[in-house]
Amino acid sequence: MSLTLTGQDRPELQKTIEEMVASGITGVTMRVHDERGEWVGSAGVRELGGTAKPPVDGHVRIGSSTKTFTATVVLKLVDEGLIELDAPVADHLPEFGLDPKITVRMLLQHTSGVFNFTGEYYEDGTFVPGIAATTAGQEWVDGRFRTYRPEELVRLALSKPARFSPGTDWNYSNTNYVLARLLVEKVTGRSLPEEMRRLVLEPLGLSDTLLPETGTELPEPYAHAYYRYEDGGREETVDVTRQNPSWISTGGDMISTTRDLHTFISALTGGELLPAPLLAEMCDPHPKAGYGLGVMVQDTGDGGTVITHNGGIAGHAALMYSTPDGSRTLTAAVNYVDDAGLSMAAAFQTAVLRIVGEVFGGGQADGTDAAGTDTAGTDTDGTDAAGTDTDGTDAAGTDTAGSTR
Repeated sequence: MSLTLTGQDRPELQKTIEEMVASGITGVTMRVHDERGEWVGSAGVRELGGTAKPPVDGHVRIGSSTKTFTATVVLKLVDEGLIELDAPVADHLPEFGLDPKITVRMLLQHTSGVFNFTGEYYEDGTFVPGIAATTAGQEWVDGRFRTYRPEELVRLALSKPARFSPGTDWNYSNTNYVLARLLVEKVTGRSLPEEMRRLVLEPLGLSDTLLPETGTELPEPYAHAYYRYEDGGREETVDVTRQNPSWISTGGDMISTTRDLHTFISALTGGELLPAPLLAEMCDPHPKAGYGLGVMVQDTGDGGTVITHNGGIAGHAALMYSTPDGSRTLTAAVNYVDDAGLSMAAAFQTAVLRIVGEVFGGGQADGTDAAGTDTAGTDTDGTDAAGTDTDGTDAAGTDTAGSTR
């Protein structure tokens, strides 16, 4: 049953999240702000074997939606004069021996060519592994409490051949955003969590959003995340809500709620965080993938546009959409059973497509990503199977890049 905060009943929205659960997702909470007010609903269960629904203000690991927060911090430092978008990153981080042609803009837009430390999928179907991300099955499960240093992830990536010469192509790589983290810390002399609080979280009052770094706990309340793997011919499903997210770092380590995600994306697109020229640059998409500087820019199919960056990480996923003026938003938190084969991806993307069409109109977005999630190769790290991020992190298809989707 939906929670209607403004008194109206939106059965069409409740039906979309119930269809997600029917497709195999464990639980969903969704928040919509539009001209009719605010609507919040939930469906499914908080944990396997239980009957309680996911908490509507529950915490969730947001995966690659972290990249939008991080890009915003970088652009605010550009506004403060500490960073230049088109300056070489190597000027600030000489210790890594980066190609001097790689600029800050290239990191934020995934045009640096740097190898993705969670693994790379190539056009011929081959996969070159990086660290043991969620595409690694039991190896990831057994190592999910290990601590990785950001510098360690970058050095692993730089030990692999670059995908292309900087600025000549586009390829989603979590490494770009770990480098962005190190850049922020170098130019400010403060940690990224400190700068995130100063520049974004505290000004917007986002008290339920945090960068856990190596912390394994999720603040209450929350819905549980799961991971399924093979062990000696047997299928095992484990609760992976607790994990050390340093394995993905700024590729997707943040925790938030649907309420905070709404506040953030509406403030960002509404011009509260960045001056108009920098916001315009952020929302100027690369022609190959529709990716701007930490956001996806997508056609709703009826002449409209949404600004989005979804994410997923090992049984948790987040959806975050807004019209370009911030007047209409959709945010959601999803919990599900992830696996190395990203088996939930197709069903998840179909469901998200339906939701985006219902809220923003026009049905399927544009081919870049039918669900508006990230099927353009935006996230191919294998982190997220929810279809949000195709980086391999997320088996829901949220992030099909192999680490946080």
